Amino acid sequence: MTTPPSSVPTDVPLPPSTTQSEGLFARAKAVTPGGVNSPVRAFRSVGGTPRFIREAHGAYLTDADGTRYVDYIGSWGPMILGHDFPAVRNAIQAALLRGTSFGAPGEGEVELAELVTRLTGAERVRFVNSGTEATMSALRLARGFTGRNFILKFRGNYHGHADGLLVEAGSGLLTNADALGAAAPSSAGVPAEYAALTLVSEYNDPDALDALMQERGHEIAAVIFEPVVGNAGVLIPTPEFLAALHRVKDRGVVLIADEVMTGFRLSLNGATGLLGLQPDLTCWGKIIGGGLPVGAYGGRAEIMDFVSPQGPVYQAGTLSGNPLAMAAGLATLRELEADPELYARLEAYTTQLAAGLKDLAAKAGVPLTVNHVGSMLTAFFVDAPGGIRTYAQAAPSDTKAFAAWFQHLLARGIYWAPSQFESIFVSAAHTDLELNATLEAARGAYKEL
Repeated sequence: MTTPPSSVPTDVPLPPSTTQSEGLFARAKAVTPGGVNSPVRAFRSVGGTPRFIREAHGAYLTDADGTRYVDYIGSWGPMILGHDFPAVRNAIQAALLRGTSFGAPGEGEVELAELVTRLTGAERVRFVNSGTEATMSALRLARGFTGRNFILKFRGNYHGHADGLLVEAGSGLLTNADALGAAAPSSAGVPAEYAALTLVSEYNDPDALDALMQERGHEIAAVIFEPVVGNAGVLIPTPEFLAALHRVKDRGVVLIADEVMTGFRLSLNGATGLLGLQPDLTCWGKIIGGGLPVGAYGGRAEIMDFVSPQGPVYQAGTLSGNPLAMAAGLATLRELEADPELYARLEAYTTQLAAGLKDLAAKAGVPLTVNHVGSMLTAFFVDAPGGIRTYAQAAPSDTKAFAAWFQHLLARGIYWAPSQFESIFVSAAHTDLELNATLEAARGAYKEL
């Protein structure tokens, strides 16, 4: 296991070598669209060569050139305990000795489902292989349960790349919706006719949601939402908006909380528990697989029992409930449950990071607004005295300034999320050493903007 450095470089006169990453990127582009298997990895919005990672331990990534970075993406959320956490690694190794896939039920599926239901209050859980698969399955279930066709999502919320959800999705690609919520797709290849079944409202606008439900609530099968938005930058819901969300259930609409990102990250009960939400269905991913591919959806038994083979809504998957993913998820959740103070420590670190970033930006004369909750944080390069609650308020952020800041951080050994409109994630492996190194690197980056 690689030993973390005793200190992190914060003043790098020359950028570290990227020779190996450049070579790998060139090879990848010859055989993979854009050279990556998920778009944000390509560094398109920040420029430069994406780092190809060789290994990860604790709070650190090491790239193919041997450069080590303090990691703030944590595989986009799953690594809440840090990379290569011993209990998780040992659980995967033990499961591996028993086989990698059975195509039949296993005890791990039962144990993880029992743990998830106990911690979240869901009555039934179905495992799948990704967050996208979880949300698309939950929406099919809602349609099958209600007999209605339309769904409603919120501008800037991202729920995976299923056709019906790539409408006004996060991180840009936003289009105009008409007064009754109809919107155009955010991606080529999504038929407009299919996208027309997805209505769009404004996140954190309870009046707009109430008006849309008044007009079309009888047609809507489900309202899907991110309890805390992560792909338009971190956006935190207001109490008034949460109340409006719960009112949709009065019209027979299934309320779906997409906790693929926030589940078990913001609390042991997820954002649902933290915010006092009562969704009909919840979608999970990331942390419940301990870093291995996983997804799940679950909730009220009355609805979940519509899923095949119990009911008429078909959904299946060869690798669903994969024994390695179940073992990693079980080990992760058990560690979280055994350390009740962990979430407070994560929040304390993130709060100090947010305060430091804002203070240093103010001293450097750099416009900055920081949103954070729990162990999630986004630094928006825009001056928003009233705060940022919606994507429209985040959209004016200076993406060029962010890209320059990102590159300065990277040169100083800090691996930030390579997009202005993403959350970063703090792990239990981050300590005062990493916090101080990050703020010192940010100080230098602000000066060079």
